[in-house]
Amino acid sequence: MEKKINKEGKYRYIEIGEGTPIIILHGLMGGLSNFNGVMDHFPAKGYKVIVPELPIYDMPLLKTNVKNFAKFLDGFINYKGLSNVILLGNSLGGHIGLLYTKLFPKTVKGLIITGSSGLYESAMGDGYPKRGDYEFIKKKAEDVFYDPAVATKEIVDEVYATVNDRMKLVKTLAIAKSAIRHNMSKDLPHMHTPTCIIWGKDDKVTPPNVAEEFNTLLPDSDLNWISECGHAPMMEHPDEFNRILETWLTKRNF
Repeated sequence: MEKKINKEGKYRYIEIGEGTPIIILHGLMGGLSNFNGVMDHFPAKGYKVIVPELPIYDMPLLKTNVKNFAKFLDGFINYKGLSNVILLGNSLGGHIGLLYTKLFPKTVKGLIITGSSGLYESAMGDGYPKRGDYEFIKKKAEDVFYDPAVATKEIVDEVYATVNDRMKLVKTLAIAKSAIRHNMSKDLPHMHTPTCIIWGKDDKVTPPNVAEEFNTLLPDSDLNWISECGHAPMMEHPDEFNRILETWLTKRNF
């Protein structure tokens, strides 16, 4: 089902349901639809699921970095008048969620990260030079998943179009550099927000040892694995992802 995108001022977002707000933060190449499973499941469970479009390619180049995405998120949360939010981020979205939680700990009740960058250098991918090579891009997109069939032609075409758009490519590389600069290993031990880590056992982008390091460094975290699963568990195994997340939210009384 197509989800309605609200457009208000500089914000574009999907909002479904009423109750405790869960704000979803998508990744670098990830569309809002990557979280359809979460959007379809949690509103019926008493949550307001909100998915803002992050301005990944819309900011001036010098402002295209993780910190400014976290500030954008703060503006959005204030605009919506929200407090005690739960943040759920995949890949770059997880990194933005972590940095936002560090900067604005009083606003965040709980954090869920999956395939998150923030610790591991090549989390943003390391092979963008072959811009024109469709097969290379297809292989890269398939590597994101345990089952390469999840990388549909639509997904591959979108990634191919992005890396062949010169400005988007430049911004993608700027974000990758910014993610390395914003390594959070020193910050995490001071962050006491309850955190649920959901990770694919076969993630090639942010390998399992990254999840273990997040779990070691974050004082109040729970680590959950999904087998036969790559970098985007909520896409490859949406039912299992929802089950783990719902169990955690219930256990934490969220």
